[in-house]
Amino acid sequence: MSTDTELAFFCLLIKQGSLVATARELNLTPPAVSRRLTQLEDRLGVRLLNRTTRRISLTHEGEIYYENARRILKEIEDMERRVSSTRFAPKGLLRINAPMGFGRSYIASAISDFTKIFPEVEVQLYLSDRPISLPDEAIDVVIRFGEIPDSRLIAQKLAANRRLLCASPLYLKSMGIPTTPHDLVDHECIVIRQNEAAYGNWHLNQGEQVETIKVRGNLSTNDGEVALNWALDGQGILMRAEWDVAKYLRSGRLVQVLDRYSTPPADVYAVYLARLQDSPRVAYFLNHLKEYLSKHVDNLIQHRPIQ
Repeated sequence: MSTDTELAFFCLLIKQGSLVATARELNLTPPAVSRRLTQLEDRLGVRLLNRTTRRISLTHEGEIYYENARRILKEIEDMERRVSSTRFAPKGLLRINAPMGFGRSYIASAISDFTKIFPEVEVQLYLSDRPISLPDEAIDVVIRFGEIPDSRLIAQKLAANRRLLCASPLYLKSMGIPTTPHDLVDHECIVIRQNEAAYGNWHLNQGEQVETIKVRGNLSTNDGEVALNWALDGQGILMRAEWDVAKYLRSGRLVQVLDRYSTPPADVYAVYLARLQDSPRVAYFLNHLKEYLSKHVDNLIQHRPIQ
């Protein structure tokens, strides 16, 4: 029995909930199902299930095996679907929306490379920091940061990302370095207005402890690049995606602060409607974009705050 067959057999057994039900599903006898399970356990050298004729329950090792079996089978299914779709060359119109700064720095270059490889795909790129509602707008793929609120949409993670708090050395020399989240209330904070979330509320956590700080400052904007330029000019502390500030942290033009605290996730996702799940142009572009971004991950460094 091949490995993927073993995985599928074990997942079916857990889904059915008993040896008898599994035997009925596979058109086998319960002793035959029991023998297959015993052979699997013997090969692994661990007991996967506590079982009686009527009931089964997972052991600790069984839980680990089941969790990973489901994941591997899903990955195999996705891989086979993508491979089968390669029979169809990508062509036609692809409309993409991305945030202003990230779109200019990364998405535009990735699209340029993509269209050189697949010249029959026509790409329209729309840059906007305003949230896009896919069902209501003429967009195929939205590139965005953070969690996806609409469960009706398909979201594919493209790259890991985090939001960092940073400021220029000039500002920190003048105003001091915050050591706790509460210290931010005494600082000029540059706030970006991009969505309907509570304005000026920054969430920082350390372990299980989460602190919400109402920050203030003389400068706010709905444009992330404007906010970044203000931070570079020494106007205050900024919360911005690592992809946008990494090169300035490397050069020393910006310095990370409160690095012991985390902010809400800001991973990079591609979001699209279910009807486009099997679209070759979408599948090819997202594979290309994921590979393109992975080549730039090495440029994101582990930053150290000034002492």
